[in-house]
Amino acid sequence: MREYLLTLCITAAVTYLLTAPVRKFAIVAGAMPEIRARDVHREPTPRLGGIAMFFGLCAGLLVADHLTNLNQVFETSNEPRALLSGAALIWLIGVLDDKFEIDALIKLGGQMIAAGVMVVQGLTILWLPVPGVGSVALTQWQGTLLTVALVVITINAVNFVDGLDGLAAGMVCIAATAFFLYAYRIWYSYGIEAAAPATLFSAILMGMCLGFLPHNMHPARIFMGDSGSMLIGLVLAAGAISVTGQVDPDALNLYVGSEKEAVHQTVPVYIPLLLPLTIIAVPAADLILAIVRRTWRGQSPFAADRGHLHHRLLEIGHSHSRAVLIMYFWSALIAFGALAYSVNSASMWIVLGVVFLSAIGLLLLLLPRFTPRAPRWMERFVPPRYRRRGGAVAALSPEASTPASTADQPAAAGAENRTPVVSGVVGVNGATALGPRSRLADRRKAGTR
Repeated sequence: MREYLLTLCITAAVTYLLTAPVRKFAIVAGAMPEIRARDVHREPTPRLGGIAMFFGLCAGLLVADHLTNLNQVFETSNEPRALLSGAALIWLIGVLDDKFEIDALIKLGGQMIAAGVMVVQGLTILWLPVPGVGSVALTQWQGTLLTVALVVITINAVNFVDGLDGLAAGMVCIAATAFFLYAYRIWYSYGIEAAAPATLFSAILMGMCLGFLPHNMHPARIFMGDSGSMLIGLVLAAGAISVTGQVDPDALNLYVGSEKEAVHQTVPVYIPLLLPLTIIAVPAADLILAIVRRTWRGQSPFAADRGHLHHRLLEIGHSHSRAVLIMYFWSALIAFGALAYSVNSASMWIVLGVVFLSAIGLLLLLLPRFTPRAPRWMERFVPPRYRRRGGAVAALSPEASTPASTADQPAAAGAENRTPVVSGVVGVNGATALGPRSRLADRRKAGTR
């Protein structure tokens, strides 16, 4: 565990330290497009944050290769090299797209080629545990097609939620944390060395996200762009593909009996791993809803619109930070709920806990304009937004008929005349991985009709 934590810390430190120079480079290189009507942010913000994340990935793999225990992963498996090859290719395509806005079909082809590079080097699905059947061995073509499909779906699912500051990096970090706990349990508790690469990939992915988040939280100073969103999506998919296709269910020895019975009994263990969509269920749901919505309207499935889940949270009245926190909450609930169910599927407390937390999440969704108010004796110690409005205080005060001071009148008038701003849709950092960006210059302010 100490070596995994060291790898995580080195990855996070390198990513964090390189993000500031990368931001200056992005400004000089002109990777800072103008504000469009459908953008959420209010100031031109550079992208290309994926450059720092990629070098963080390289640093994590380099450090792990020189550690005593993790070095065995590189000696016994070719999967780390396969991940680095596919990540370098998808990162290069993302950098070109952030700068020159390449065609959607080229990006789709690049994603498939990156997945194919990993398959050629051994990072592929060899078999799947099927309930009631057992371990089903896949042919070379079946494994290749399934691997490529999972990589492409995961990349675009992560990219679809990259529309608010800190949203994609935070959600992927939550999913990677749950995935790390699962893979480490298989590797350490059951002594299955085939799960070691997935554990390493998850630790490095956590470091990449944690190192980038301080620069990307609202208000963001830099966006990860397609070079970052496609990269972390590929790393997340690589970890899931590694442990799903390489770990034999019968090697867990959880149950005595036939292989069919063992696989049937250990289905809860494989729930988070059969598809990476289980631990990134919120981005996957957003991806499916977007495709259905756009196809129903007769649009291209990759055309940008203002119907994503996080944009709907903004439209019903949630602030930027609150919308991001709500998306974090749902991601953590699904990811760690699936993780807890895989550990002990017979516990009713897990189900009750998930139901209770889901009710809390629904309550938060239904209270977009709720703001806690501090007691009167604490009002002078808290920010103005947590104080009671002047009208309510005046109604209870004997000096209600006394006119307000001249210093307070302009502030009150400004508060009454303030018009709510309707946030636009996905910004520079939230363009879909396959969708072309608008090439028409639109100088309107965000939120205008």
